[in-house]
Amino acid sequence: MISPSTVDLVFETARVEEVIGDFVQLKRAGSNLKGLSPFSNEKSPSFMVSPVKQIWKDFSSGKGGNAVTFLMEHEHFTFPEAIRYLAKKYNIEIEETVSSEEDAVAANEKESMYLVSEFASTYFQHVLWEEEEGKAIGLTYFKERGFTTETIKKFNLGYSPNTWDALTKEALGKSYQLEFLEKTGLTIVGEGKQFDRFKGRVMFPIQSMSGRVLGFGGRILTNDKKAAKYLNSPESEIYHKSNVLYGIFHAKQAIAKQDNCYLVEGYTDVIQMHQAGIENVVSSSGTALTPNQIRLVNRLTKNITVLFDGDAAGLRASLRGIDLILEEGMNVKISTFPDGDDPDSFAKKTPYNELVAYLEENAKDFIQFKASLLMKEAKNDPIKKAELIRDMVTSISKIPDRIKKEIYIQECARIMDISEEVLFSTLAQMTQKDLSEANKKFKQEQKAFEIVKTEHDSVISKIDILTLLEKTILEILLLYGHHEVEFENVFLQYDDEGKEIETIEKVQQKIYERIYLSLQEDEIELANPLFNAIYVDLISHYHLNKEFDKNQYVNNLQPGQASVVTDILMTDEKYQLHGWLDKKQVFVKEKDDFEILSRLVSETIVTFREFLITQVNKELILQLQEENPTFSPQEIIVMINDYNKLKVNITRKIGRMRSDYN
Repeated sequence: MISPSTVDLVFETARVEEVIGDFVQLKRAGSNLKGLSPFSNEKSPSFMVSPVKQIWKDFSSGKGGNAVTFLMEHEHFTFPEAIRYLAKKYNIEIEETVSSEEDAVAANEKESMYLVSEFASTYFQHVLWEEEEGKAIGLTYFKERGFTTETIKKFNLGYSPNTWDALTKEALGKSYQLEFLEKTGLTIVGEGKQFDRFKGRVMFPIQSMSGRVLGFGGRILTNDKKAAKYLNSPESEIYHKSNVLYGIFHAKQAIAKQDNCYLVEGYTDVIQMHQAGIENVVSSSGTALTPNQIRLVNRLTKNITVLFDGDAAGLRASLRGIDLILEEGMNVKISTFPDGDDPDSFAKKTPYNELVAYLEENAKDFIQFKASLLMKEAKNDPIKKAELIRDMVTSISKIPDRIKKEIYIQECARIMDISEEVLFSTLAQMTQKDLSEANKKFKQEQKAFEIVKTEHDSVISKIDILTLLEKTILEILLLYGHHEVEFENVFLQYDDEGKEIETIEKVQQKIYERIYLSLQEDEIELANPLFNAIYVDLISHYHLNKEFDKNQYVNNLQPGQASVVTDILMTDEKYQLHGWLDKKQVFVKEKDDFEILSRLVSETIVTFREFLITQVNKELILQLQEENPTFSPQEIIVMINDYNKLKVNITRKIGRMRSDYN
């Protein structure tokens, strides 16, 4: 178990913009940083990071928090995993306290699979560097491929002994469970036997964006025709090949910095390009490119350059991936190498400056590339040329941006020597077909929505207002709870003639005390359970602590609570109430204006009470219409009259506040 002092040091040291910058491309936006949400597929950035407050907020998904919360949400780390990750990133030594048996039992299945995978990676590296077989076969192979010692260690390359159960025996001897060796695919179990999946292969660990080992790729070194040349880990709870890009862990910072990602085919292509100095490169690991893989890159850059081998065989089939990239709203270029070369071989023999120049000079726009590639097939055949043009327009139709579409249509018309009108007409036909299908689906969904819409309108309206009021109470507590300001207590008395006399007493109170005592007087709890939990926690925090550190407070919250709190701390329009304050333009932009703070607190409380009374009255009126109400009709009428009198007093208070303010 990690000691509290280590946790505190990690929180003090970690910079949220640096941590998130490893996963998301961030750009300056005033005092904040912004980027595309890593939690949703969005086109416009709504993900905000505040270096000053050390928090982040994703307005598309509603999530938010600090550096640790981000890792827990994005990488699905547990709290200890996130702390360990940050400790490693910032070179902080972890102090451990004695772990209880209960803590050990709490380790979940997924974590056990991660641990087994990490162990296997370490074991394969040990064999490669320390054992004779590993050095003679595995290390020799990597050296022959031109990989330096530094490169081999950087990518954690290894070797699996050519023995049926070398890894399995070693893992079981270290108390790792066979169940998780099997679930990760490292060990194959059947008919009372167990043996290593990657026997006699050089090993390529496949890492997540955060560096966790998800699975492996293994290459056989013998000429066994019955065995696959490359073998990957099977799908598992931690490894889904359609969601992973090889090399993304080592490439992410370079991709964000260069604002471009090179996409290649194999493991060695990635490694050789890195060694040559081109680090913003990843691989789909020999599988067809998927939308999820593209979205991984989209978090870091909008630009992808696909690098194809010089051998054009099968190149046309690979073009489908280009359409997928366009569909995600990204910019794509294509570059090919000379005949007989691939990224691995070309990078190995080409000096860095020449390699950079070659990639820049030979990167063609996808329209130019398709035209040059497919025109060779069409030659003078008008039918094939028509098919080629339709193919190009199909790709253009995938682009979500209308301006880009028009520019590409113009470019296509120029290259193919055809009128823009014909291309626009063809594009319109394709778009119309897509729209027709989408519209049909929309109408079906709309019809279903209309059935329930009227039933929920009144409920939604009620929830929206109540949620807004409760959230405003939390906003005031978070931003100004510790401030002490002057409030007015109003007392109503009656003289001997029964005339009403209003007495005003001015008192100095902390804002959190005012809110707490006011709600306690009416025994009010916030209706939203999450809001109420935060409210109770905030009041308790203020009672126990003289000072309030917003950053420290966020660090101690659960992810759900942290999301609400960071939403409040990062929203600009945080001082505005609903319709009541909209009309009066009551803003609390000046944080030191205690008179305005006092008015905001008072009006929020009385408006909240007025709303609740209105809702109680509505419910009482509904009871009058029931056959067997909880109270008698006479009792209900008395209660309604009492609440109406209270509401009149509250409404009078609101009117007086607004009159005084004006």
